[in-house]
Amino acid sequence: MSNYNLEDKMIDINKLSQDALSDESLFKELVAGVKSKDNTIRSNSFRTLQLISEEEPEFLYPYWDYFYQMLGSKNNYHKYIAIYILANLTVVDDENKFNEIFDEYFKIIGGDKVMNASHVAANSPTIYKNKPELQSKIIEILLNTDTMHTGKQKELVKAYAIEALRKIYPDAPDKDKIMEFVKEQLKSSSPKTRDMASCFMDRC
Repeated sequence: MSNYNLEDKMIDINKLSQDALSDESLFKELVAGVKSKDNTIRSNSFRTLQLISEEEPEFLYPYWDYFYQMLGSKNNYHKYIAIYILANLTVVDDENKFNEIFDEYFKIIGGDKVMNASHVAANSPTIYKNKPELQSKIIEILLNTDTMHTGKQKELVKAYAIEALRKIYPDAPDKDKIMEFVKEQLKSSSPKTRDMASCFMDRC
Protein backbone atom coordinates (compact mmCIF):
# COMPACT_ATOMS: atom_id res chain seq x y z
CA MET A 1 0.00 0.00 0.00
CA SER A 2 1.12 3.55 -0.74
CA ASN A 3 1.19 6.47 1.66
CA TYR A 4 -1.69 8.10 -0.18
CA ASN A 5 -5.30 7.97 0.94
CA LEU A 6 -7.30 7.58 -2.27
CA GLU A 7 -10.48 8.27 -0.32
CA ASP A 8 -9.35 11.88 0.15
CA LYS A 9 -11.56 14.10 -2.02
CA MET A 10 -8.97 16.90 -1.86
CA ILE A 11 -6.03 14.78 -2.99
CA ASP A 12 -3.44 16.42 -5.25
CA ILE A 13 -3.91 14.66 -8.59
CA ASN A 14 -0.85 16.28 -10.16
CA LYS A 15 1.47 15.12 -7.38
CA LEU A 16 -0.20 11.73 -7.33
CA SER A 17 0.44 11.25 -11.05
CA GLN A 18 4.10 12.25 -10.74
CA ASP A 19 4.70 9.94 -7.77
CA ALA A 20 2.96 7.04 -9.52
CA LEU A 21 5.60 7.12 -12.25
CA SER A 22 8.29 6.07 -9.79
CA ASP A 23 6.27 4.24 -7.14
CA GLU A 24 5.18 0.86 -8.44
CA SER A 25 2.91 0.05 -5.49
CA LEU A 26 1.10 3.37 -5.88
CA PHE A 27 0.71 2.85 -9.59
CA LYS A 28 -0.75 -0.63 -9.09
CA GLU A 29 -3.10 0.78 -6.45
CA LEU A 30 -4.36 3.31 -8.99
CA VAL A 31 -4.80 0.69 -11.68
CA ALA A 32 -6.88 -1.41 -9.29
CA GLY A 33 -8.63 1.72 -8.02
CA VAL A 34 -10.35 2.49 -11.32
CA LYS A 35 -12.50 -0.58 -10.66
CA SER A 36 -13.28 0.34 -7.06
CA LYS A 37 -16.91 0.50 -5.96
CA ASP A 38 -16.00 3.54 -3.87
CA ASN A 39 -16.79 6.61 -5.99
CA THR A 40 -13.97 8.74 -4.57
CA ILE A 41 -11.30 6.06 -4.98
CA ARG A 42 -12.47 5.33 -8.49
CA SER A 43 -12.58 9.01 -9.41
CA ASN A 44 -9.15 9.81 -7.95
CA SER A 45 -7.63 6.78 -9.62
CA PHE A 46 -9.17 7.58 -12.98
CA ARG A 47 -8.25 11.27 -12.91
CA THR A 48 -4.66 10.36 -12.07
CA LEU A 49 -4.32 7.72 -14.77
CA GLN A 50 -6.05 10.00 -17.25
CA LEU A 51 -3.42 12.65 -16.55
CA ILE A 52 -0.65 10.08 -16.99
CA SER A 53 -2.25 8.96 -20.28
CA GLU A 54 -2.11 12.57 -21.47
CA GLU A 55 1.38 13.47 -20.27
CA GLU A 56 3.22 10.12 -20.18
CA PRO A 57 1.17 7.82 -22.44
CA GLU A 58 4.09 5.48 -23.13
CA PHE A 59 4.16 4.65 -19.40
CA LEU A 60 0.56 3.45 -19.48
CA TYR A 61 0.61 1.78 -22.90
CA PRO A 62 1.70 -1.65 -21.56
CA TYR A 63 -1.65 -1.72 -19.72
CA TRP A 64 -3.63 -1.35 -22.95
CA ASP A 65 -5.28 -4.76 -22.61
CA TYR A 66 -6.42 -3.98 -19.07
CA PHE A 67 -8.31 -0.91 -20.23
CA TYR A 68 -9.54 -2.65 -23.36
CA GLN A 69 -11.20 -5.26 -21.15
CA MET A 70 -12.94 -2.44 -19.30
CA LEU A 71 -14.30 -1.16 -22.61
CA GLY A 72 -16.41 -4.31 -22.89
CA SER A 73 -17.64 -4.15 -19.30
CA LYS A 74 -21.34 -3.99 -18.48
CA ASN A 75 -20.38 -1.43 -15.85
CA ASN A 76 -20.84 1.95 -17.53
CA TYR A 77 -18.28 3.64 -15.28
CA HIS A 78 -15.64 1.11 -16.33
CA LYS A 79 -16.57 1.64 -19.96
CA TYR A 80 -16.39 5.43 -19.53
CA ILE A 81 -12.87 5.21 -18.08
CA ALA A 82 -11.68 2.99 -20.92
CA ILE A 83 -13.13 5.36 -23.54
CA TYR A 84 -10.87 8.15 -22.31
CA ILE A 85 -7.71 6.20 -21.54
CA LEU A 86 -7.66 4.26 -24.82
CA ALA A 87 -8.21 7.42 -26.85
CA ASN A 88 -5.24 9.09 -25.16
CA LEU A 89 -3.01 6.06 -25.68
CA THR A 90 -3.47 6.13 -29.46
CA VAL A 91 -0.65 8.67 -29.66
CA VAL A 92 1.85 5.92 -28.78
CA ASP A 93 -0.01 3.02 -30.38
CA ASP A 94 2.77 1.88 -32.68
CA GLU A 95 1.38 -1.67 -32.57
CA ASN A 96 -1.92 -0.44 -34.05
CA LYS A 97 -3.93 -2.02 -31.27
CA PHE A 98 -6.61 0.62 -31.63
CA ASN A 99 -7.04 -0.15 -35.32
CA GLU A 100 -8.02 -3.67 -34.29
CA ILE A 101 -10.69 -2.48 -31.86
CA PHE A 102 -11.92 0.48 -33.94
CA ASP A 103 -15.35 -1.02 -34.67
CA GLU A 104 -15.87 -2.11 -31.08
CA TYR A 105 -14.95 1.33 -29.75
CA PHE A 106 -17.10 3.35 -32.11
CA LYS A 107 -20.11 1.02 -32.04
CA ILE A 108 -20.70 2.47 -28.56
CA ILE A 109 -22.10 5.52 -30.36
CA GLY A 110 -24.73 3.17 -31.75
CA GLY A 111 -25.75 1.91 -28.33
CA ASP A 112 -28.58 3.25 -26.19
CA LYS A 113 -26.48 4.75 -23.37
CA VAL A 114 -26.20 8.48 -23.93
CA MET A 115 -23.26 8.99 -21.56
CA ASN A 116 -20.95 6.50 -23.23
CA ALA A 117 -22.04 7.37 -26.76
CA SER A 118 -21.44 11.06 -26.07
CA HIS A 119 -17.98 10.49 -24.66
CA VAL A 120 -16.89 8.35 -27.60
CA ALA A 121 -17.88 11.25 -29.83
CA ALA A 122 -16.08 13.69 -27.53
CA ASN A 123 -12.86 11.68 -27.70
CA SER A 124 -12.91 11.13 -31.44
CA PRO A 125 -10.82 14.26 -32.28
CA THR A 126 -7.95 12.83 -30.22
CA ILE A 127 -8.09 9.59 -32.18
CA TYR A 128 -8.54 11.50 -35.44
CA LYS A 129 -5.33 13.41 -34.77
CA ASN A 130 -3.31 10.36 -33.74
CA LYS A 131 -4.58 7.92 -36.36
CA PRO A 132 -4.59 9.58 -39.82
CA GLU A 133 -5.43 6.28 -41.50
CA LEU A 134 -8.76 6.21 -39.63
CA GLN A 135 -9.81 9.80 -40.22
CA SER A 136 -12.33 9.24 -43.00
CA LYS A 137 -14.04 6.46 -41.01
CA ILE A 138 -14.27 8.67 -37.93
CA ILE A 139 -15.88 11.52 -39.84
CA GLU A 140 -18.36 9.14 -41.45
CA ILE A 141 -19.41 7.78 -38.07
CA LEU A 142 -19.90 11.25 -36.57
CA LEU A 143 -21.99 12.30 -39.55
CA ASN A 144 -24.20 9.25 -39.07
CA THR A 145 -24.80 9.66 -35.34
CA ASP A 146 -28.47 10.27 -36.11
CA THR A 147 -28.98 6.84 -37.65
CA MET A 148 -26.57 4.98 -35.37
CA HIS A 149 -27.62 5.87 -31.83
CA THR A 150 -30.53 3.76 -30.60
CA GLY A 151 -31.30 5.58 -27.35
CA LYS A 152 -34.01 8.15 -26.66
CA GLN A 153 -31.53 11.02 -26.39
CA LYS A 154 -29.89 10.82 -29.79
CA GLU A 155 -30.39 14.55 -30.26
CA LEU A 156 -28.14 15.16 -27.26
CA VAL A 157 -25.47 12.79 -28.59
CA LYS A 158 -25.40 14.85 -31.77
CA ALA A 159 -24.29 17.87 -29.72
CA TYR A 160 -21.11 16.00 -28.85
CA ALA A 161 -20.69 14.93 -32.46
CA ILE A 162 -20.90 18.58 -33.55
CA GLU A 163 -18.30 19.62 -30.99
CA ALA A 164 -16.01 16.86 -32.24
CA LEU A 165 -16.53 17.91 -35.84
CA ARG A 166 -15.75 21.51 -34.92
CA LYS A 167 -12.30 20.40 -33.76
CA ILE A 168 -11.81 18.20 -36.82
CA TYR A 169 -13.21 20.65 -39.38
CA PRO A 170 -10.10 22.79 -40.09
CA ASP A 171 -8.21 19.76 -41.44
CA ALA A 172 -11.17 17.76 -42.76
CA PRO A 173 -11.10 16.89 -46.48
CA ASP A 174 -14.85 17.11 -47.10
CA LYS A 175 -16.03 20.24 -45.35
CA ASP A 176 -19.28 20.44 -47.33
CA LYS A 177 -20.67 17.23 -45.79
CA ILE A 178 -19.80 18.40 -42.30
CA MET A 179 -21.38 21.80 -42.86
CA GLU A 180 -24.54 20.20 -44.25
CA PHE A 181 -24.84 17.96 -41.18
CA VAL A 182 -24.34 20.86 -38.78
CA LYS A 183 -26.88 23.08 -40.56
CA GLU A 184 -29.48 20.34 -40.17
CA GLN A 185 -28.92 20.38 -36.42
CA LEU A 186 -30.00 24.02 -36.18
CA LYS A 187 -33.51 22.51 -36.24
CA SER A 188 -32.78 19.94 -33.53
CA SER A 189 -35.27 19.41 -30.73
CA SER A 190 -32.37 19.61 -28.27
CA PRO A 191 -31.48 23.16 -27.15
CA LYS A 192 -27.89 22.05 -26.44
CA THR A 193 -27.54 20.64 -29.94
CA ARG A 194 -29.01 23.75 -31.53
CA ASP A 195 -26.58 25.88 -29.53
CA MET A 196 -23.65 23.72 -30.58
CA ALA A 197 -24.68 23.95 -34.23
CA SER A 198 -25.05 27.72 -33.98
CA CYS A 199 -21.65 28.03 -32.31
CA PHE A 200 -20.11 25.88 -35.06
CA MET A 201 -21.62 28.09 -37.76
CA ASP A 202 -20.37 31.25 -36.07
CA ARG A 203 -16.80 29.99 -35.86
CA CYS A 204 -16.49 28.29 -39.26
